[in-house]
Amino acid sequence: MPLLRVSEWRKLPLSLTELCIDTTLRCGQSFRWRKINDEWNCVLGGRLLSLRQDEAFLHYRVTWPEASSSLGGPASLPKEIGDVETPQADDTEALLRHYFSLKHDLTALYEIWSESDPNFKKKAPKFTGIRILSQDAWEALIAFICSSNNHISRISQMVHKLCVHYGPLIGHIGDEAFHDFPSPQALTGKKVEAHLRELGFGYRAKYIADTAMIVSMTKPKGWLESLTNPKNPGWAPSSIPAQDEPITYKRAHEELLMLSGVGPKVADCVCLMGLGWSEAVPVDTHVWQIAQRDYHFGKTKTKTFSKAMYHSVGDHFRQIWGENAGWAQSVLFTANLKSFSEQAGAVSQSVSTTAESEHEIKRESSPSIKRRRTTTIVKEIKVEDHEPSDIKSINGKRRKTRR
Repeated sequence: MPLLRVSEWRKLPLSLTELCIDTTLRCGQSFRWRKINDEWNCVLGGRLLSLRQDEAFLHYRVTWPEASSSLGGPASLPKEIGDVETPQADDTEALLRHYFSLKHDLTALYEIWSESDPNFKKKAPKFTGIRILSQDAWEALIAFICSSNNHISRISQMVHKLCVHYGPLIGHIGDEAFHDFPSPQALTGKKVEAHLRELGFGYRAKYIADTAMIVSMTKPKGWLESLTNPKNPGWAPSSIPAQDEPITYKRAHEELLMLSGVGPKVADCVCLMGLGWSEAVPVDTHVWQIAQRDYHFGKTKTKTFSKAMYHSVGDHFRQIWGENAGWAQSVLFTANLKSFSEQAGAVSQSVSTTAESEHEIKRESSPSIKRRRTTTIVKEIKVEDHEPSDIKSINGKRRKTRR
């Protein structure tokens, strides 16, 4: 095991209204953060980051692998990088500012959205500090391919398996190993698809292997990064091929749709969280529920969810929330997750969906009320055949639950 260089704890002045890591890191954006002893840990930029937070500061510590090791650490870093006496040699603060998109004034954005949307104004006070992460585009692409017909816990398990089996080892927290995310080249081997199926990826195994092949061997170098919003450039510099015309959100979305296993929702997730297009609004079952329940969208109770309908939902929210609609959507998306129902401070009314869980619906009742049998009609939304991943088919099944 290579020697590790560990910094002292440092801190960034940051209120919980500007960033709440306990919410942001577990609301379905990134799937590699692990909480150990009240500290959030993840490998970013070739280093192992540990975070904790209080009301006034974001505290961080960085663990570097030995620069000369073959574990994927930044070989170009100066030898003093782990020395707390030379913090200017460490770019971790800049990395954190980029990753958490700290250039945006979140309090001001919440105020803007609250002024234009009474529903946001009602929900937001219990879900402050939710930011869109500026993630690596490749990691976002593969992670959200894994998200098809899946829930957050299982997506996290799949991403962890990818890192353990194909990513470079960076360090340990106690006995737990932490790996970086694998490169496209690492997922192009002849046996990758079969191995991923053995690991439980199912049909997603082919999507991942095919996409890795396209990105690393078919597309020009830097193609994925070339889809990035120029106003929100990525962290790592890359060689971007020349383009005939400026990149736009719509063009980036359309190009992503050409990849294996990428439908409209996955493409929007990558645009929003990996390519810096803040206007992207991923529409899954949660967002569709929000649109119907809170914004009276689709009152015709259509049983299909066409491409036109998908885009009309996104356009509806972009009209309400503006150029950062994807950020506002993430707040209401989080408020709609069953895992945050206690934080919302209301009786859970979550509908069973593939994005969160496929368990039966259960209604809460007072302990004094006798057990009863209830019948709930669960409707799931049908999408086009080329997009089986985002919203499942509808058949109006009746499910019975006991309390």
